Amino acid sequence: MTNSGKVVFETSNGVGTIAFEHPASNSLPGELLSEIAECIDRAASDDQCSVVVLKSGGNRAFCAGASFDELVAIKNKAKGLIFFSGFSKVILAIRRCPKFVICRVQGKAVGGGVGIAAAADYTLATIHASVKLSELAIGIGPFVVGPAVERKVGLSAFQSLAIDATKWFSAEWAMNNGLYACLHSTVEELDADVLRIATQLAKSSPEAMAQLKRAAWHGTDHWETLLPERAAISGELVLSEFTKDAIQAFKSKTS
Repeated sequence: MTNSGKVVFETSNGVGTIAFEHPASNSLPGELLSEIAECIDRAASDDQCSVVVLKSGGNRAFCAGASFDELVAIKNKAKGLIFFSGFSKVILAIRRCPKFVICRVQGKAVGGGVGIAAAADYTLATIHASVKLSELAIGIGPFVVGPAVERKVGLSAFQSLAIDATKWFSAEWAMNNGLYACLHSTVEELDADVLRIATQLAKSSPEAMAQLKRAAWHGTDHWETLLPERAAISGELVLSEFTKDAIQAFKSKTS
C-alpha cells in the first residue's frame, strides 16, 4: 500500500467486493473517493455481480472521514466545492446502483465514514464501531452526508450527531437508531455474517432486489442537485476565520 492508499474491486460467486484503505485511519482523499464511486458504477453494470460489499482495510477504524491534508489546503470556494463533493460522489453512486450495497463497519466511523455507512442499503458492524459527526466542531457542518444519515436514523438522531460534534456515539446507539442492522462482538463474526447475507443475496432475484431498492430510495431523486448544493455550503464555510483557527488548533494538538 502506498501513502495515498488504494481501492480494489473484485468479483467472486456473484458478490462484488470494493475494499479501500489508507494509512491515516482509512481517511479518504478525493482521488480514493472518486475511485470508490467508479467501482460502484462498475459493479452496477457487471453481469457477474449481483450484490456489492463495501469495506475498508484493517481491523481498526472503518473510515476517519475526508483527508485532513486536503482540507487544510483549500484556498478558495472552487476548491472547497471539489473537496466536499467527494463523499457526495460515493453516496450518489450507491443511490443509483440497482444492486444492494452491503457495508462492513469494523471500527470507528467519522464524518464522511458515517455518511457511507448510512448510504449503504444494509450495514453490519462490530461493537467497536462508534460514530461521530465532527464537522460542526471546526465550523463546517455535516451538510453533504446529512441527507443520507437523516434518511437512515431520522431527524432527531441526526441532529444529536450533528450538534454534539465532539461526542462519540456508541455502536449500540447507532444500531438502536437504525444506522446498523446488527452488531457483532468480533471482526471474525462480522465477516461471517457479511458473507452469509451477501451469498444469500447473490442467489436472489436481481429484478426483485432492484425493485425493492428503488422503493426504498423513493423521494431521493433531488439528491443529484441537493448534495452538490450542500457541498458548496461547506466549501464556503471552510474559508472562514473560525474554521482556519479551529484547523490550526487541531494541527497544534497533533503535531
